[in-house]
This record gives sequence, C-alpha cells and structure tokens, in this order.
Amino acid sequence: MKKFLAMLMALSMVLALTACGSSSSTEESASSESEATETSAAAETEEAETEAAESEAAETEASEEAESGEYGEATQAIIDRGVLRVGVKNAVQGFGYQDPLTEEYSGMEIDIAAMIAEYLGVEVEYTTVTAATRGELLDSGDIDCVLATFTITDERKESWDFTTPYYTDHVTVLVQNDSGITSLADLEGKVVGVSSGSTSARSVVEACIDAGLIDADESGYDAETFDPATWTTFVSFKQYEDYPAISTALTAGEVDAFSVDKSILAIYLTDDRSYIEEEFAPQEYGVATAKGSDFSDLCEELISGWLADGTIDGLIDEYGLN
Repeated sequence: MKKFLAMLMALSMVLALTACGSSSSTEESASSESEATETSAAAETEEAETEAAESEAAETEASEEAESGEYGEATQAIIDRGVLRVGVKNAVQGFGYQDPLTEEYSGMEIDIAAMIAEYLGVEVEYTTVTAATRGELLDSGDIDCVLATFTITDERKESWDFTTPYYTDHVTVLVQNDSGITSLADLEGKVVGVSSGSTSARSVVEACIDAGLIDADESGYDAETFDPATWTTFVSFKQYEDYPAISTALTAGEVDAFSVDKSILAIYLTDDRSYIEEEFAPQEYGVATAKGSDFSDLCEELISGWLADGTIDGLIDEYGLN
C-alpha cells in the first residue's frame, strides 16, 4: 500500500511538472509573436517616416531650385508672368496668319511658339509684327521672342540671338504676266516693291551682281551701307510697311515687281501673276531673342531637339511648306 501511494505521488509530480512546462512554452511563444508584431510595426512606422522625410526633402529642394532660379532670369520672368509674348506675322499663310473673322492665328511659327509656351507651362500671347517693327519690339521688351520669317544674317546677329534655322527659303520676284518681265535681266530700269526693314532689296542687287548685270565696283555697292531708298543702279526700290500693301501696289502699277521670300510670295501668286526664272539668296529663319539672354539658350535647345526628332519636319509637311 505504501509502495502504491509513493508511486501515485511520483506520478502526480510528473504531471504537474509537465503542465508547468506546457504553460511556460505557450507563454514564451505568445511573447515571441508579440515581440515580432511590435518589431514589424516599428519597422513600418520607421519606413513611413523615412518616405515622408524624403518627400519633404524633395519638395524643399524643388522649392529652393525655383527660388534660386532653376532657369535664368529672363526665362524665370516669363514663367513668373505666366505668359510668353511672341512677335509673329499675321498675313503669311503657312507661317503666321490671322483669320480676319475669328482672329485666330495659325501656321508653323504659331505652333512653334505655342510649343515653347507649353514647355514652360505658360500661356502664349501673339503680337503682330512687321519686318520693320519686330526688332524694335524685341529691343523694348514688349515681346520675348520673334517667330516671324526672320532671316538670320551676320548683321542681325550683332543685335539679337538666333536659334539654329528651323526653315530655309529663297528670295525671288513676282510680276504681272503682262509685264514682260521673266528674269533678273528684265528688271533693268524697273521699280521693285519690298518690305521696309527686310533684306529683299539687297538680295536682288547681289543677285544682279552675281549674274553680271551690275558691276559691284562701278556701282559702289557696299552691303553694310546699302540703302534701298537711295539705290538707282540698274534697278530701284520702293518700300512698304507690309506685304498686302506691296501686292496692291503691284496691281495698281505703282511698282513693276514684288520681291521677298518665295514662301511669302506664294500667298500673292494669282493666275495673272508669275515668278521670274531665278531664285537666289537662301533665307534661313530662326527664333530671335534678346542678345545674351538665357532664354536664347532654352529656345536653341528646344528647336534643336524638335529638328532632331522630326517635329519641325512634321509641321513643314502639315502646312505644305516643302
């Protein structure tokens, strides 16, 4: 009996120890799971805090860049104003034309101006210019750039910056069919209408010199001092403020011919008019900006990019300027 009771007591002790061990194991497991959960939550919190800090740092950096001038002064002024002011033509279809009814502008140069404005995230404002006023408005700061069939010349580059050319044209002469004028040689003694401030008159004289129709030495021709208003050797010129006025003068017989870039003359080509045989003086058009402006660099970057990726070729095709 005593032996049986001893065995029973030993068994009870074993069972008690086993129960204690099980309880301890369960508690340790629960404790481990709790610690893991707390560690995971802490890690997520730390990650969120890190992302928030990085985001705030990025915003701060962007703000500092804007304040310090991510762009140069001239470009930043356009962004701050919210408007890009562009000088354009309003009577040159395919380049810059303003519908007289809707007053909407259209053309290749209009689109390029809009693309520059879009890049800067601003609106675009068009100001109609002529060959005589475009440089003046740029100098006065009334406009930020010119996209108005503005031919690049060494002389003009002394006053303004120009981008890489986005289009190349040639000068020629438009006449009435009944005038009997078919070539440069037929311009002897004639009056040619040109736009004030343009290079067309000089181009005609230089083409006549190259053709042997004018002796450069005897005529005293000097490209730097050439003045259409006083030139009388072989051919003379009459200047007008805009192209429609020259076209009207040609019809009225005030001038015998109308000379400018062929893409512009195409607007005034009618069944009773024709071009002379010669085309001369390649005319490269570029975006003109204030001399030394940081905005000049941006325009150059954009035009070069759009030439490289075919965007400008697409505009040339769209407006039939090939």
